Amino acid sequence: MKKIELRIVALSHSVSQSNNYAVVLGEMVGLRRIPIVIGSFEAQAIAVAMEKMTPNRPLTHDLFKQTLEAFKVEIKEIIINNLLDGIFYARLICEREGEIIELDSRTSDAIALAVRFQCPIFTYEFILDTAGVELDESTQTDIEEESDDEMEATPGKNKQSSLSTYSLESLQNMLLQVLEEENYEKAATIRDEIDKRKRDLD
Repeated sequence: MKKIELRIVALSHSVSQSNNYAVVLGEMVGLRRIPIVIGSFEAQAIAVAMEKMTPNRPLTHDLFKQTLEAFKVEIKEIIINNLLDGIFYARLICEREGEIIELDSRTSDAIALAVRFQCPIFTYEFILDTAGVELDESTQTDIEEESDDEMEATPGKNKQSSLSTYSLESLQNMLLQVLEEENYEKAATIRDEIDKRKRDLD
């Protein structure tokens, strides 16, 4: 079957299921989108990697990546290869010394690893036909603009206007403190405020 490459379009709260999140994947070429409901832990794992944050201790997906690399295993791509009863299934396509190894995976874990290995995400036409939502070009433009912020946001993060009262130096000290506490949601909020201040200075 022909593989269709996807990219992460957005990561946000799930509208249909409170306490959960949704990662939205879209065609690299085309307007179809696949929303996939994932748990908060998996959403945070994806967001931390997307934001290139470095936890004091490795998250589970970071540890798994380090383990694979120690044994010279590289994830070349992930494939969302099936959809049964509303549940997506995925496979990790790995390579070790020229040998291809395929591993079953939860889709959320596969996406979290794809971000870390910077490898492509694929699916098949029948999955897009079944679960895909096609957007018109005007809706697509709106989503692209809105997702710029969502792609940089850790799940569960609320913009805190109170941060605007702190100096840049205070924010940087606060960022170090919350990273030590492994509070990555708050760290992402503070980091976004710091980035905003730096952009305003440029």
